[in-house]
Amino acid sequence: MITIRKAEDRGHFKHGWLDTYHTFSFDQYYDPNHMAFRSLRVINEDRVKPGHGFPTHSHRDMEIITYILEGALEHRDSMGTGSVIRPGDVQRMTAGTGVSHSEANPSLEEAVHLLQIWILPRQAGLEPGYEQKFFTAEDKQQKLRLIASADGRDGSVTVHQDVNVYATVLDPGQEVVHQLGPNRHAWVQVARGSIVMNGENLDQGDGAAINAEANLSIITGHQAAEVLLFDMA
Repeated sequence: MITIRKAEDRGHFKHGWLDTYHTFSFDQYYDPNHMAFRSLRVINEDRVKPGHGFPTHSHRDMEIITYILEGALEHRDSMGTGSVIRPGDVQRMTAGTGVSHSEANPSLEEAVHLLQIWILPRQAGLEPGYEQKFFTAEDKQQKLRLIASADGRDGSVTVHQDVNVYATVLDPGQEVVHQLGPNRHAWVQVARGSIVMNGENLDQGDGAAINAEANLSIITGHQAAEVLLFDMA
């Protein structure tokens, strides 16, 4: 069964410096029908204007993944980490017992476009942690490249939950196929472009919850696409 979450049905707020879409309930946006999908709690699509950003704020008991689509994002946190992440970088922060951080667009000319993803950890009270890995476009070209997993295999970042996160970049007319194991579920998020998944049309910003499907076929039509796939218990 495939349940589509259309881009235009997401929560949407424009705060001047921030243009943000919320796939699931978040902050000022509350929808009891879209609180989460299994351990996937948040997918926010953010566009931050040049020279602006999120001031220091705190989190706890959450696995936070940041995926950059365009531009750059500067990160600073209470663990002493400071970095600038760009397209190809995948950042994982374990909030655990508590961490404070800020995120800002260091450019004075270019906006930053990103996906921020929150995954519920398997247990509360974990030690806060930070990890960052880089994946080239070639790594993801017409293949589902593992970018986050519970055991950090194949060079992926480690998340403290039974979830595998894949990214793929597809040129027009290309296809990738993913097999879901028994009692596994999936969420597909179209970061850009458009695809056909198991006969369903999905455009940029669309998401889909997948239950009781053995195989997923992701095909592009006349335009390229970038897609994230979450395979979870």
